[in-house]
Amino acid sequence: MCRVAITETSSSPRTGAAGHLPPARLIDTAGAFEALCAELRGQPALALDTDSLYRYHYRVCLIQLSTATDDYILDPLSLLDLSPLGALLADPAVEKVFHAADNDILVLKRDFGFAFARIFDTMIAARILGLRRVSLAALLADHYGVQLDKRAQLTDWGRRPLSSEQLSYAHLDSHYLLSLRDLLTEELKARGRWSEAQEAFAALPRVTYVEKRFDSEAFWGIKGARDLGPRELAVLRELYLWRDGRARSLDLPPFKVVDDRQLVRLSVAQPQTAGELGLSRYQAGHYGGELLEVIRRGQSAPPPHLPARTHANGFRPDPDALARYERLRVWRTQRATERGVDSDIVLTNDLLLAIARSAPASLEELAGLGLLGPWKLAEYGPELLRVLRE
Repeated sequence: MCRVAITETSSSPRTGAAGHLPPARLIDTAGAFEALCAELRGQPALALDTDSLYRYHYRVCLIQLSTATDDYILDPLSLLDLSPLGALLADPAVEKVFHAADNDILVLKRDFGFAFARIFDTMIAARILGLRRVSLAALLADHYGVQLDKRAQLTDWGRRPLSSEQLSYAHLDSHYLLSLRDLLTEELKARGRWSEAQEAFAALPRVTYVEKRFDSEAFWGIKGARDLGPRELAVLRELYLWRDGRARSLDLPPFKVVDDRQLVRLSVAQPQTAGELGLSRYQAGHYGGELLEVIRRGQSAPPPHLPARTHANGFRPDPDALARYERLRVWRTQRATERGVDSDIVLTNDLLLAIARSAPASLEELAGLGLLGPWKLAEYGPELLRVLRE
């Protein structure tokens, strides 16, 4: 999750008299970490957040922790053994509160091999409640009158030493999560959606990290790409492939080499000299010659063709399964509208496709697929079977 600085406009948990948050404790030595773990063992709940930005090969650069009384910033780049934290995260007696937990869980599993139990996700809770604004920035603004300053969101969390400015706001996303959990829990229970939320939370520890391979065709997803002509698309493809190789070699996120907007602009303009590139002095100095060569290569390359559409799991359903899938999608849209939630809160596309392929004829067969938890099976099962029979 990107980091943001904060300006408070009203009272909030654990703020000082002047309205400023108390500083977080930086944990960057083995002794401090050992003492922290001893303090955390008796806590009923922990709020967590991670940062891993400004790298091609993502790596967790910071772990923010908050209890009901204190905030901490762990520096995993300075700590050799984080296994005691892993024991806390796997302890079902300790509730772990995240916002958009799946990404944090994935990177913590990948980098440290952690396991998880008993999670509360404030973003999932907000979406189940049908809130339109579910980013952490929006929730803090709506519930605490807190305005977030996004100018800090692209800071380099892998650089050491951390600056005083970084330390002053690095803990903010975890600081409010326990209070926000309490507010959302109360609302979920009041609106009869607590069981649904618990079922969604229970699935989070099973999230599995799968290494994402570079997709050479993903340039089609760049905003504006499909408005380009064949020759421009050929240049865009070459620029996209070059950028990934450059980002990989520099261990930078691709947007820090040249962002998507510039790739599209260069594909249209196809400059022939360094002065026509229209890039920053740094970019022109470091990449100018290469970019001109890549553009020339794209001008003589064959135009790319849009890949045939497949579903997210790569499966091309037979016509009957596809017809069932489309009927299920129509039903889901109607159901989501009735509930006032996004469609994927009802059921995801992957689940609909799997159900359409299997075409269960009874609740027992639907349950036997192992796709739905008890709440969704009871809430949606009869309706799914009715749609499948149509």
